[in-house]
Amino acid sequence: MERWPRIIAHADMDAFYAAVEQRDTPALRGKPVLIGPRSRRGVVLTASYEARAYGVGSAMSVGEALQRCPHAVMVPPDFDKYQAVSARIMDIFADFSPAVEALSLDEAFLDMSGAERFFGNPSEMGAGIKAAVHAATGLHISVGLAATKYVAKVASAHDKPDGLTVVPPQDTQQWLAPLPIKRLWGVGPKTSARLADMDLITIGDIARLEAAVLEERLGALGRRLHQLSHGVDPRRVERGRTARSIGSDRTLRADVRRPEDIRRHLLRAADRIARRLRGKGYVAHGVRVRLKTSAHRLLTRQRQLTGPGDTAALFFQEACELLEEFAHPGPFRLVGMAVFDLHWREAPQQLSLFHNPSARRLETTIDRVLERYGKQAVMRARDLENAATVHNDGVNLDFMDVRQGERVSRPG
Repeated sequence: MERWPRIIAHADMDAFYAAVEQRDTPALRGKPVLIGPRSRRGVVLTASYEARAYGVGSAMSVGEALQRCPHAVMVPPDFDKYQAVSARIMDIFADFSPAVEALSLDEAFLDMSGAERFFGNPSEMGAGIKAAVHAATGLHISVGLAATKYVAKVASAHDKPDGLTVVPPQDTQQWLAPLPIKRLWGVGPKTSARLADMDLITIGDIARLEAAVLEERLGALGRRLHQLSHGVDPRRVERGRTARSIGSDRTLRADVRRPEDIRRHLLRAADRIARRLRGKGYVAHGVRVRLKTSAHRLLTRQRQLTGPGDTAALFFQEACELLEEFAHPGPFRLVGMAVFDLHWREAPQQLSLFHNPSARRLETTIDRVLERYGKQAVMRARDLENAATVHNDGVNLDFMDVRQGERVSRPG
């Protein structure tokens, strides 16, 4: 076998949320299953392969999905369960490589370079990963192996579900050539239409064109697409993850227009964000508010803080001031908030003149109560009646912040 410069694996669980529910509930096996809120206003998080046969996919509205597949079974998401299964899967990946870059709960890159003595050739490596995941979880996973991250990711999707695709370095360009241009990173519907106007339909069409021509038409994106079409991707597998922002968006069961209703959802978002920020040891220097109209138009406003912060009280105060800058009268179907410009809390910081230590003491005390007794142990009185959102707390990869006793996440 020709020696590979690098061996990169991309491992991607098959219809992860739906597969977990079908595993745990035998009555769901063989049936079209949609994971998502029971509200038609929400979106499908995952569709089982039985549902995908009807043209249903993730990010599709629940209403449209049920039109296409009326007999689909809607199952509300259980994020705590999915995160627990994901943590087990990530531990299995760590048994194969010290360099695991998690992209989401159900997929990751593994740098397997130099591991031939332990796990065999790339095909045997992929088979070993698949067997280990199935033995531990009862779930199927698709694995692609190549010399670059880009090609490995394309390969993992090539033969789903339960696939194993190996693309040797010397075969990369030939293997990519017949694939449609939408398989290139960075090619969405608009770029795809522009490339089609240039009679570029496959990745091979891109590869045969001069890089300068693509760059002239598409700028820096054109040169990057040309490199990818030749399988060139120098990015390394990064063990840690860089968080550039932390946010919380909620699609609502009913549109809101009144400022007091919007502020209620902003306060919940501030609580969630601040707890995650403190748990990761970060502070934020900026706040952003996001509103989506009933016509699906996304509006944003943001500002820098006068000093670093990690409390809901601060974020909510800033968000309320930002809310006054929105001119659109609504109604709004989504209310969200994010904090950005993140840094380590223990790093030297220029504190605000209006720093309020008592607010942080209160919130960190609540953190400890929630950690000990569960996330429902304490809540605001106004939230007792109705959350008024399509679904509750979402999913995150915070459990990956510390691996084998080492903190590998970082603010960015």
